[in-house]
Amino acid sequence: MIKSLKTLNHNLSDPAYQLHVLNNHSESLRQQPKFEEKLKDINLFPLRPTGIEIFQVNLGYMCNMTCKHCHVDAGPDRTEVMSKETLQHCLEALRHSDISTVDLTGGAPEMNPHFRWFLEEVSELGKDVIVRSNLTILTTAPKYQALPEFFAEHQVEVTCSLPFYNKSRTDRQRGEGTYDRSIKALKKLNDIGYGKEETELELNLVYNPAGAFLPGGQEGLENEFKRQLARKHDITFNNLFTITNLPISRYLNFLLESGNLDEYMDKLITSFNPAAAKGVMCRNTISVGWDGTLYDCDFNQMLEMPVEEDAPRHISEWNESELNSREIRINQHCFGCTAGAGSSCGGATT
Repeated sequence: MIKSLKTLNHNLSDPAYQLHVLNNHSESLRQQPKFEEKLKDINLFPLRPTGIEIFQVNLGYMCNMTCKHCHVDAGPDRTEVMSKETLQHCLEALRHSDISTVDLTGGAPEMNPHFRWFLEEVSELGKDVIVRSNLTILTTAPKYQALPEFFAEHQVEVTCSLPFYNKSRTDRQRGEGTYDRSIKALKKLNDIGYGKEETELELNLVYNPAGAFLPGGQEGLENEFKRQLARKHDITFNNLFTITNLPISRYLNFLLESGNLDEYMDKLITSFNPAAAKGVMCRNTISVGWDGTLYDCDFNQMLEMPVEEDAPRHISEWNESELNSREIRINQHCFGCTAGAGSSCGGATT
């Protein structure tokens, strides 16, 4: 089994070291423009929220897979999972908020022992629920195999990772057997109505590149994924979201080991798109870490950059008004969300 960077006690398991590498690894990186400077050029600094619309909850870093490019450094050897007490704080915050969407992520969020209970409670609040699944978890133990029907019962939007529409590229990135298990899960979701035009059960796929390059055009890739999956497996889905790999954790390790970090960062910086910067997801999202710490986004969470000191920093201290007036924390990794067509958990932003 591939081990997480944390278990290996790798230098890159230290978020502070990751930030040091991004800013100081080479003379080239030291001379690159800072993200703050780019925002100042377009009168967007300090970066502030437009209003929280998405409440993203990381239910834990435990996962049934250890993918090569995972920015979470998730895996079977990670034991961090959100407690029921912290989940209760999340529910309390949501009860007193007009936030419309709750986005459940991980790791594999399904592995949290309180997953079903929490999802039911959120649904009863009338919130739209997104579950981010790696698909393969739905083909393992019986308790996970039954989840597609549970999702359908609660009208959950299922957003799934699928690196590519063919077997070799998918298995190279995520491990032998991943593709076949993913296809099995997608067929099960289709069979109960997910991804079908005549139902309201939304099934989305997420694509991120396997190498040191930006994703292609989202619309074109979506059309090709739909054509190939329909032709090969009679699978349908609603949307494809393209997400740029951010230079964090295992993907940062990949860039260093392959000698591509400087070139990749240069690509992100030279592809800076002011329109994408205005639409970055941290402006309408709050990220809740497995221990209840509040972050501007999932990526800041992995770099242990909580919201600014003047704002509430734990879900038990929730104050939406104060969070909506906070200054969003930034660093060089933020170029990943503003390159080209932009990148967010919902795909391209422009």
